[in-house]
Amino acid sequence: MPSPHGASPWRDPFGWVSLACRLVLGVVLFWAGAAKLTDLEASVTAVRAFQILPFDLTRPVGYVLPVAEALIGAAIVIGLFTRWTALIGGLFMVAFIIGLASVWARGISIDCGCFGGGGAIAAEQALKQYPIDLARDAGLLATSAWLVWRPGRLASLDAWLFPPLDRPRTDQAA
Repeated sequence: MPSPHGASPWRDPFGWVSLACRLVLGVVLFWAGAAKLTDLEASVTAVRAFQILPFDLTRPVGYVLPVAEALIGAAIVIGLFTRWTALIGGLFMVAFIIGLASVWARGISIDCGCFGGGGAIAAEQALKQYPIDLARDAGLLATSAWLVWRPGRLASLDAWLFPPLDRPRTDQAA
């Protein structure tokens, strides 16, 4: 039986795509943040390795980034403010893509520290890893773009917190 608010969200194929995007983007962000929370000094080292930010900003960014990634990732997974949290996740991906492209263009060989660790690595290893990291982040950017465009409500906290407004039925005769 359809709900009074229209078709069941479980029957919407785009809802399943949105759920898959939420799980992929959210789990990756949560995992990346949680992995760095156990060693915040390594996170600071990874931020410094990019040689983009002024030295005095690298410590606060290295401390805040893992917490922000984990919180945004968790919010995306549970579907809380999905459009907005996906937008923030997408902005993270844009920043990571710019950072990786920047170090690659400047000939700096680092481990991005995306899932912990970070710092200098052999040039050969960096040349193999940069395209993989950039492709991964571009794919995650695509999932965030999908969620901003079509956040979906399937198995989301948004559906519970913000139910659709009742719409007048148009199938009844006057």
